[in-house]
Amino acid sequence: MTDKPCVFCDIVAGRTPGHVVLDDDDFLAFLDIRPLFPGHVLLVPKAHHEAIWDLPPELHGPMLERTQRLSVAVREATGSTGIFNAMNNIVSQSVPHLHMHVVPRNPKDGLRGFFWPRTKYASDEEAAKIAARIAERT
Repeated sequence: MTDKPCVFCDIVAGRTPGHVVLDDDDFLAFLDIRPLFPGHVLLVPKAHHEAIWDLPPELHGPMLERTQRLSVAVREATGSTGIFNAMNNIVSQSVPHLHMHVVPRNPKDGLRGFFWPRTKYASDEEAAKIAARIAERT
């Protein structure tokens, strides 16, 4: 736990209200108070973990399972065509508590500026070197 108050920990503890859509032993999911679209849900582990690398291995599978279950539920409840799942870690993470976004999406829904400009590798050799550095750490 960090020294600063965590709004997601407060929602988990019931000190701050939230529109809860899933509540079990390890996870809580609730509507984002500033949704990209109605039905935008945040899934959080109940225990405070700041980033994906802090999440205990025994919660990896359960988090993905709940993400899948919520993705189906949000898509069906909102009548959306698809779902965008996203998890930010540290940089631009507005609340320092691990959370998965489950966002309903539709063609031409107007979501712009959410993605960053793409670049290219200077060469295939540069790409191979970066790939090798990542692969040796996996």
